[in-house]
Amino acid sequence: MTNIIFDNVRLIDPASGRDSKGRLSVVDGRIAAIDPTDTPKNARVIDGQGAVLCPGLVDMRVSLGEPGAEYRESIESGAQAAVAGGITTIAIQPDTDPAIDNPALVHYIRSRGEESGLVSMHPYGALTKNCAGKDMAEIGLLKQAGAVGFTDGARAFADAKQMRNLLAYSGFLDTLVILHPEEPSLARGGCATASPQAVQMGLPQIPACAEAMMVARDLRLAEMTGARIHFSNISTGEALRLIADAKSRNIRVTCDTAPPYFSMTEADIGDFRTYAKLSPPLRQEADRQAVLTGLADGTIDAIASDHNPADADDKRLPFAQARAGGTGLATLLGVTLQAGLPLLEALRLLTIAPARLLGLEAGTLNIGAPADLCLFNPDETWTVAAGQMPGRAQNTPFDGRTLKGRVLRTFHHGKEVFTAHGLPNNPQPAQ
Repeated sequence: MTNIIFDNVRLIDPASGRDSKGRLSVVDGRIAAIDPTDTPKNARVIDGQGAVLCPGLVDMRVSLGEPGAEYRESIESGAQAAVAGGITTIAIQPDTDPAIDNPALVHYIRSRGEESGLVSMHPYGALTKNCAGKDMAEIGLLKQAGAVGFTDGARAFADAKQMRNLLAYSGFLDTLVILHPEEPSLARGGCATASPQAVQMGLPQIPACAEAMMVARDLRLAEMTGARIHFSNISTGEALRLIADAKSRNIRVTCDTAPPYFSMTEADIGDFRTYAKLSPPLRQEADRQAVLTGLADGTIDAIASDHNPADADDKRLPFAQARAGGTGLATLLGVTLQAGLPLLEALRLLTIAPARLLGLEAGTLNIGAPADLCLFNPDETWTVAAGQMPGRAQNTPFDGRTLKGRVLRTFHHGKEVFTAHGLPNNPQPAQ
């Protein structure tokens, strides 16, 4: 494997707190040295021209179509979208067809990721068989096979006793349970946050309190069972206040959010834009501000793309009938950089923080760590254009938005897996 020297780069490593100019050496797919003084003969030298070199991003919530719905997004096309966004490690939702509820499918997803040669793929195991919300899946066997956590994806559990039993068993195994916090009966049939705008547009509504109600219940169950729980896609200030209080009482809880919830509001639905139909739905401005505050004060532990691909026909429907979800892999970094966080903190939420939550060897520039790297220009702008995005799915809620922060190159285990258009992809070796 080619040895690489990254020269003239701004090294940012949230795991160590480093943010300074420097050099980095990669040997045999792993990080060999920081600020090496010599340049080995025949090493490939990449002049970063002052760009940021950071760990490859870790995305802890990605839905793909494979297996069962490859027409929406295959593992290969999803991997291509990921590396274009600087992402080298992704955690895959289990609510596929068939669901990832047996060890063979865990091995299948991991091996398909390796075959792509682009990213490391880590599947979640289904919490219940077929993600149907009824019988418990074989959590212990799935964990042994390599599942990094357990979830039924966007399914919320109405039955509190069932949820208690699931958390009690997962707590015994010390596994992470990822929950979609939305009270099912209040959310049923809804597609927009309850508000004057939803009334004016005639859209079926979901009260924002549906999120906090499930957060409150599941926090109590986690306290009762000692389980580790993680709330995904937190989007309201009320839920964040409950989580902050639970953390202060040492309940084992973490949470993440996704870029739409700190960069968009219900106003972005516009003229019934189905690309902006998400789950949970876009909120009002007060909640968007609360999410930004939660990112700044540490209540929110990570940022995930919530990449949820849809076929064009799934979105070319009346708003209430269209499939919920938006793509987010290629835009994860660019939108996050607009959140007003210090660059080191923004990258922490995208690298070492999710890696630690999932117990992965990723998200760091430590000597000996896999050379999963993202080289990006934080000052370069680009415009999101549906139809021209990497990957198969094009249903981006950020269509037409100009973002600041362009990924230049992505490396996975020392192999260059993405090069931005217009850049040389084979710099000359040192003489």
